[in-house]
Amino acid sequence: MRIKILFDKNTHNKNLHTGWGVSFLINKEILFDTGEKGEWLIENIKSLSVDTNKIKAVVISHDHWDHKNGLWKLLEKNHKIKIYSCPNFGRRFKNKVKSYAGQLTEVDKLTLIDDNVYTTGEIEGWYLFKYMPEQALILRTLKGLIILTGCAHPGIIKIIENVKRNIPERIYLVIGGFHLMGKHKKTIKDIINKFREIGIEKVGPTHCTGKIAIELFEKEYKDKFIEIKVGETIEV
Repeated sequence: MRIKILFDKNTHNKNLHTGWGVSFLINKEILFDTGEKGEWLIENIKSLSVDTNKIKAVVISHDHWDHKNGLWKLLEKNHKIKIYSCPNFGRRFKNKVKSYAGQLTEVDKLTLIDDNVYTTGEIEGWYLFKYMPEQALILRTLKGLIILTGCAHPGIIKIIENVKRNIPERIYLVIGGFHLMGKHKKTIKDIINKFREIGIEKVGPTHCTGKIAIELFEKEYKDKFIEIKVGETIEV
């Protein structure tokens, strides 16, 4: 599996755009989230020599601007892309996908979308006292499962446990937003201990995980900690 970081908040390459949200490209064909701004995503795609015609599916983790806003510029370039959303995404998002002639598929449970690539389907989450459905991506590799998360509004442990119930295999790596910004250190440490208890070998926290939580994960995981930087590729 090859995971190319198309958008996130940090990079070693000053010619690439960074900002809020994430966008991960799997094996040149499956895109997970699209970042906060379409123009930035497309310019990063060009800079990284990514062929938009090869992208056949986009999985949007949840219905927030910093995860879906890049989608529209991408659909302008390739309207044949299949879009995977949760059933309880807003009507406005669904109608906009259809206005671009995009193929919308709503998934409420574990769904195979490509060879060894699954979406969890909708997982119940909450944000600012409002229902916030979210899905994560699962990659099956010889080293174990890789889980990609957008913001983990349902709770990062809840997402991981959902994956374990549906695919009871070893979890090798968890990458993405863990939504731990502003959380108490004890809460964060308890979550890190749960990662260890579950047996997760490597972590790549980013986005809304928060500076303190990222530092604590790095301290615990040491050389098994992966820095997420726009323009770089993770190969498993």
